[in-house]
Amino acid sequence: MLEDIYNYLPISETLATAGQPTEAQFAEIRRAGFKVVVNLALPTADNALPDERAVVEAQGMAYVPIPVVWESPTVEDWRQFQTVLVENAESKMFVHCAANMRVSVFVYLHRRLTGISQTEAEPLLHQIWTPNETWQAFMQQVLG
Repeated sequence: MLEDIYNYLPISETLATAGQPTEAQFAEIRRAGFKVVVNLALPTADNALPDERAVVEAQGMAYVPIPVVWESPTVEDWRQFQTVLVENAESKMFVHCAANMRVSVFVYLHRRLTGISQTEAEPLLHQIWTPNETWQAFMQQVLG
């Protein structure tokens, strides 16, 4: 079940986020109708699947890695992410990182910059975590 994936959080009918899924969980993700998997974790993360691209593509889903360094997220990382979301707006997308912390911030920013109020967007972010100083500064940088 999708709910068994670490920190799984459905955002909308076409977007869900989570921490690192297992190989078997990627089959569940496909069965749930997801077409695109975006991974914001580094391939060197402790819980990373060494062959995640092959696992995802074997399930017939597109795989988009955007490795975001935990200690220093960049506006360029954000731009790549936003481009992927816009280009795949008609597809059901599953976005993950190691623990859903990077992803929760990126999705929060996407939602804020596409018209969702802070009041509406913030509870889903805080369901996962309260961003630390580095990530707060990054959020301010992106939001202007």
